[in-house]
Amino acid sequence: MLNFHQLTTFVTVISEGSMTAAADKLFLTQPAVSQQIRNLEEELGVELLVRGVRQIKPSPQGEILYEHARKILQQVQTAEVAIKSIGAELQGVIKIGTLSSIGLHLMSPIIGRLMRHNPDLQVRVDYHHGDELFKNFKKGALDILILPDSKVEFGLEMDPAVEEKFLTKEELWLVGSGKDTEMPSQISLTRLSDHPFVNFVEEYPGFNKLLSEKMHDLKVQAHAIFESSNVGTLKRVIETGLGWGFLPAHSIRKQVRSGRMVRVHLNDFQYEVNMMFYFKKASPIRPLIETFYQAIAQQDKA
Repeated sequence: MLNFHQLTTFVTVISEGSMTAAADKLFLTQPAVSQQIRNLEEELGVELLVRGVRQIKPSPQGEILYEHARKILQQVQTAEVAIKSIGAELQGVIKIGTLSSIGLHLMSPIIGRLMRHNPDLQVRVDYHHGDELFKNFKKGALDILILPDSKVEFGLEMDPAVEEKFLTKEELWLVGSGKDTEMPSQISLTRLSDHPFVNFVEEYPGFNKLLSEKMHDLKVQAHAIFESSNVGTLKRVIETGLGWGFLPAHSIRKQVRSGRMVRVHLNDFQYEVNMMFYFKKASPIRPLIETFYQAIAQQDKA
């Protein structure tokens, strides 16, 4: 009989694109993840993954299971959030600051679920660049910040009065169009100029600084043909084959999994940063903030 843990592992392997990445996210060893997948395949009597490709992809049977399993896990998560939020009787106003790429892909689903079960809850989400968000948070205009690690990405130390909670790990992936049959699976950074470069600006300044320094050291010049801080726009530009560029992994996993985009692995440059949840320890709406954090954290696991 299929069990919840096997389905969670299978969905995570497909979403993350590899056994190793899934193991990291689930806090398991890679052999443990592989064994769960083998057990699931033996239980169903079919192969669920296509072996021998540069990135793990579901077989036709695996694609069917993935769609059903994802819905099952989402329904379980919805039930958990509904039960907790109804019990908490959430009400009042909560003001959140985040980057647009994070809000669209991480927060939107859970906010909708919370508000459906809590008609007296009001949520306001402000999208700005990091510096502006930190300034508004400091003067009390925001209750919560959901951002990449403040010190790593923005060079800012948080005040001791601010509590920070870990949400998830975020990577920036180099991706190209799935239509380009000559797109390589792995390169060194010295080949970044092989294709026109599409540049994601402003939202991850720490990443951009590190990439620029690395390219300078290697004497690599990749002049951007298009720049934007809007992930949606950049995804469309890359999918059409106009160039390749770095985008937050959480915003493009669906496109990579479906083959609309191809992830190009860099053997000499990787970037990972913690996604954090910040709020003031003495906030008068701390119980509401804590419940919201639990909902967001569960959203990432589903």
